[in-house]
Amino acid sequence: MTDAGDKITPIEPSRKLADAVRDVKNAFADRDDVVVDMREAHRMRLDLLASELAPVFADVPADMDSFDFAVSSGLQPRLWIDAVSHVAMGRDRRTYRFLRDTRIGRVVLAESTEMKVVADAVMRYVAERVVERQRMMEGSVESAVRGLHRPVVQEAEPPIRSESGRNGWTTFFAGLGLIAAGALVGLAVSLALFWDRIMQMKISF
Repeated sequence: MTDAGDKITPIEPSRKLADAVRDVKNAFADRDDVVVDMREAHRMRLDLLASELAPVFADVPADMDSFDFAVSSGLQPRLWIDAVSHVAMGRDRRTYRFLRDTRIGRVVLAESTEMKVVADAVMRYVAERVVERQRMMEGSVESAVRGLHRPVVQEAEPPIRSESGRNGWTTFFAGLGLIAAGALVGLAVSLALFWDRIMQMKISF
C-alpha cells in the first residue's frame, strides 16, 4: 500500500524512433520548401531581367558566339551573359547583382534592387564587348593591308672590302719589308766587322 501523502507520477509513454524520424522529415520538408521558394523567386526575377534584355541580346551580331544569355538552374539560378559574367540575386531575393570573374577575383559591376539599373549595366557591358571585337577585327585587317603594301626590299649586293681591311694588309706587308731590310743591314754590318778576320783566315789557308 502507498501512503496517502505519496504522489503518484504518471507513466510516460515510450519513446519511438519512428516518431523522431517523422519529426526530422517534417523539418527537412519545411526547409526544402523554403529553398524551393527562394530558388523559384530568384529564377522568376532573372527571367524578368532576361525578358527586359531580350532586344539587346537579339541585336548582338550572329557571328559572336562568346555570349551565353541563358538562365541556369540549380540552388542559385544565374543569368549568364558570357563565360565570365552573370547576374544573380542577393540573399534578400530583391537585389540584382551583376558580377564578373577577373584574375584578381570576382568584382561587382552593378548592384541594385531596380531591374532597369542592372539591365542598363548589362547592355553597356555587351556593347563594350562588341566594340572590342570590332576594333580587334579592324586591327587585323589593317595589318593585312599593310602587309600587302609592304615596300619591296632589294637584295643586298656582296659586301665590298673596306679601306680599313685593305690598309691592314698594306701595313702588314710594310712591316715585313722593314724587318727584311733590317736583317740585310745587320748582315752587312756583321760582314764589315768581321771582314778582316775572314781575309786573314783565307790567307792562312
